[in-house]
Amino acid sequence: MAAAEIEQVRRFNRTVTQRIGALSDRFMARDRPLGEARVLWEIGPAGCEVRTLRNRLELDSGQLSRVLRSLEAANLVRIEPSPADRRIRIATPTKAGLAERAVLDRRSDRLAADLLEPLDAAARERLVDAMGTVQRLLTAAAVDIRPVDPNSPDARQCLRAYVAELNERWEAGFDPSAGVTAEPHELTPPAGCMLVAYLYGEAVACGAVKHLAGGPTDIKRMWVSPAARGLGLGRRMLAELEQLARGAGAQTARLETNRVLTEAIALYASAGYREVPAFNDEPFAHHWFEKRL
Repeated sequence: MAAAEIEQVRRFNRTVTQRIGALSDRFMARDRPLGEARVLWEIGPAGCEVRTLRNRLELDSGQLSRVLRSLEAANLVRIEPSPADRRIRIATPTKAGLAERAVLDRRSDRLAADLLEPLDAAARERLVDAMGTVQRLLTAAAVDIRPVDPNSPDARQCLRAYVAELNERWEAGFDPSAGVTAEPHELTPPAGCMLVAYLYGEAVACGAVKHLAGGPTDIKRMWVSPAARGLGLGRRMLAELEQLARGAGAQTARLETNRVLTEAIALYASAGYREVPAFNDEPFAHHWFEKRL
């Protein structure tokens, strides 16, 4: 990584922290720093599980606890056990907390306007577009892809969402038990592997490989949450699965897909897959692809 790139990132960070007031102990001229204001905003009007806050904001337990105690002391939030599971703590805004959050929203809008106002229309457009690009790339860089047990709650959650989306998009419906199998034991090393992508602690994508002894590797169950699309995650997941196939000694990766999944078909074509005659009897599939590794 070039030293000039590192220095540019550091200059960018210094400019942003100064311009948005992150250095002040009284963010937006209120009685709390940016960190507390951000946590209050993230809790939201309906409240939020503390563990979800910790994952979303990438805070350690001690730091988040200190922030929540400060907000509780200011009568802005309440921390209570979940009615469904008393082991889970939920942060809920008080009436004063909701009012404070509304003030922060108004002042944040004003700060954004103040940042843009000195610029002409063309410069504003460039800045807003650049901010969108930076936000997408930083979000993409925060994604962590790792192997999981196919029977784990996160894996099952992703697979349920995968099946639900296919059923919604294809009028004939999708029954994963009716076609070529991808059972948990087939996606567990050494037979295969399942990957789940996490964004701020939440499972947002999955994919799996199923190795065929002495033959190709099948890529199975690729899915990306609608909330995480546009980050290049599908391409990154595909590359990770291909690497697993190479590591298992496969010379070819194969996959099949349905005609309604036009985005997936475009991804496979752009990633070097070529369409081939059907190599299995998957009833869901209309297109079969392979790629030499």
